[in-house]
Amino acid sequence: MRGSSPQVGLRLLTVVGARPQFIKAATVSRAIREHNIAHPERSVREVLLHTGQHYDENMSQVFFDELEIPQPDYNLGVGSLSHGAQTGRMLEHTEEVLLKEKPDWVLVYGDTNSTLAGALAAAKLHIPVAHVEAGLRSFNHRMPEEINRVLTDHLSTLLFCPTQTAVDNLAREGVLKGVELVGDVMYDAALYYAAKAEAHSSILDRLGLCSKGYMLATLHRAENTDDPFRLRAIVEGLGAVAQHMPVVIPLHPRTRAALEREGLLARITETCQLIQPLGYLDMVLLEKNARLIATDSGGVQKEAYFYGVPCMTLREETEWVETVEAGWNVLVGADSERIASVALSFDAPATHPTLYGDGSAAKRCVAILANVIDENSRHKPSG
Repeated sequence: MRGSSPQVGLRLLTVVGARPQFIKAATVSRAIREHNIAHPERSVREVLLHTGQHYDENMSQVFFDELEIPQPDYNLGVGSLSHGAQTGRMLEHTEEVLLKEKPDWVLVYGDTNSTLAGALAAAKLHIPVAHVEAGLRSFNHRMPEEINRVLTDHLSTLLFCPTQTAVDNLAREGVLKGVELVGDVMYDAALYYAAKAEAHSSILDRLGLCSKGYMLATLHRAENTDDPFRLRAIVEGLGAVAQHMPVVIPLHPRTRAALEREGLLARITETCQLIQPLGYLDMVLLEKNARLIATDSGGVQKEAYFYGVPCMTLREETEWVETVEAGWNVLVGADSERIASVALSFDAPATHPTLYGDGSAAKRCVAILANVIDENSRHKPSG
């Protein structure tokens, strides 16, 4: 635990566990620090809980270092388990922390098992939940992430939505109270860290790449890695693209294990450039300078859009439908021929609409939470 802090108006416990959540939490935590300097009478004390869902150096610690996130107050160290076992263990230990810390609010991000465990633990203890990136829907209930985000939204008191589409999704489910359209905190991060990546990352030189001369691919979702037919088709598609341009793949541990299991690792190594998972700044620079991105990651889809890079999504649906409607993202699924044909013919659209706010989403989230302090104070009995 870090040292004791001054008396504060709001005690907030933040739950993170996976790489995308570290990025979002860094942005909101920075906004909290700025708020506390400007408004000491309504300051927010944040306690950070890391579930350990991403637990190795490349998947976790490097992100804390590069994003300048304070070391977690708690690290549950849960690690890699089946969905049920992982969520259950997170739920058990998060509850223990909540009983000790007694926060006024619990803040969760996105759609991972860490998100659901944090929301469930808080709800069962009658602690209000604020959900950053609320209202997203792929409408594919075979995705664990879809189950996590739907349940978390229905457990939350404050729902911070990145887009009007997300607000509309919640309205269709009857969720109207506590819904706030704030913009996307990932866009805040993209703006903040882009210049830092340019200044500090040498990834292009290290990999021998030229700007706009390669495709960047990421693959990690269970629907692709756990299905031998989909995995094989994606490998074939990426291999076909690699005949025309370098294909760079930062390889997720789950994906490496799946490729080994299916006997595909040697095959993809022959055609594509496989590298270890990257820190955030290296990944940002690879994204910004790619000719094209292929991914099954929601976060990478958005970052491609932020940096004006065409994107192919290796799924049949996406939560980020705005990127598809704007023409910057094409759903190619696990169709090897479509992956190759789209990659070789995809030109950037002429227009790039503003879809995800103005870069102030994190400040809006913190301002809304701080206003909760005032509301609670006005309704507390005196004496």
